[in-house]
Amino acid sequence: MFGAEFQRQARGVAERFMRPIARSGLTPNTVSLLGLVFNGVAALLVALGPLRLGGLMVLVAGLFDMADGAVARVQQKTSVFGAFLDSVLDRYAEGFIFLGVIYAVNRQVPSTLHSWEIALAYLTALFSLLVSYTRARAEGLGLECKVGLMERPERVIVLGGGLLLGGQSWLPWVLGVMVVTTGFTGIQRIVYVWRQARVASAAAPPAVMPPVTRDPLAQR
Repeated sequence: MFGAEFQRQARGVAERFMRPIARSGLTPNTVSLLGLVFNGVAALLVALGPLRLGGLMVLVAGLFDMADGAVARVQQKTSVFGAFLDSVLDRYAEGFIFLGVIYAVNRQVPSTLHSWEIALAYLTALFSLLVSYTRARAEGLGLECKVGLMERPERVIVLGGGLLLGGQSWLPWVLGVMVVTTGFTGIQRIVYVWRQARVASAAAPPAVMPPVTRDPLAQR
């Protein structure tokens, strides 16, 4: 959803704010682990506390999505494992948050709306993880897949901002919006990869089969 220019400026702002942390000696991987801890606290607040407070903590924890990368760039310590760890911990973080949401919904008085909210929370978690998986799988095959309406930053803003502003009354609407947008993003990425694969297949030279020769020993 956010354009490349906006993302570039956001990274620049994050790097300026992270310089004191970078000078403190904290490594990028440590910042990533701290981000997971903050997301765990956010999940507990969503599950047990007021949803508005939980939403605020979701947004605070979301800042660490940019913090570890910013610290890595400031310290010039970018690494393959660091990028891998960041992505894996982000998936754990999302899982914790949506577990908190499902628990919060389950604490309500049973009703038809209650059942729908549980279903929406589950689908939001599933579709969010699939958005991340489609990119990871595409890049594992050597294809680019950075498109999509609802990437990780957008999901954090919609969920955290929605809970912060609307609390319990907005929860069904926030989940409904996220189900639609994350589901659409997954389809966007599937179509995008399909188009890339078609272009790559058309550009590739046709495979040449080796000539078939008779084994002189075959009839002995």
